[in-house]
Amino acid sequence: MRLSTKAQYAVRALVSLNLTSDGHPVTIKDISARENISLNYLEQLFVKLRRGDIVKSVRGPGGGYLLARAANQISVDQIVDTVEEILVPVSCMNDDGSCGCDLECATQSVWQGLGNQIRNFLASLTLEDLTTDARRRLDQQSREKASL
Repeated sequence: MRLSTKAQYAVRALVSLNLTSDGHPVTIKDISARENISLNYLEQLFVKLRRGDIVKSVRGPGGGYLLARAANQISVDQIVDTVEEILVPVSCMNDDGSCGCDLECATQSVWQGLGNQIRNFLASLTLEDLTTDARRRLDQQSREKASL
């Protein structure tokens, strides 16, 4: 199973936003440049993220986006659900996890179990977890560069 770029880019953009905001709005343009993601694509994602109450927009000079709630209250599965369709591990599954084949699928329970495992894993991770990991990696890279 492969997540779409919508989900990947939304998660990356939100980690970037959380890393750099320090309580101040961050523009999509800044996130786009930092993450090397198309500005137009990010604009479309942030419309969905705003509608999903993941981010809030601040208008005017110095405006941009902030998280709508604390990073430890935003799970990765919420981000994924906000920007794309329901995650199902095989194309013949319905959104509710039932078999979408004309025949009763003998392996349906395998795919339902896999879908549940993926969902549970994504639900167990918060934006704060990912930000902490990203901050740790950036600190490590800085230390490695300084030692050269």
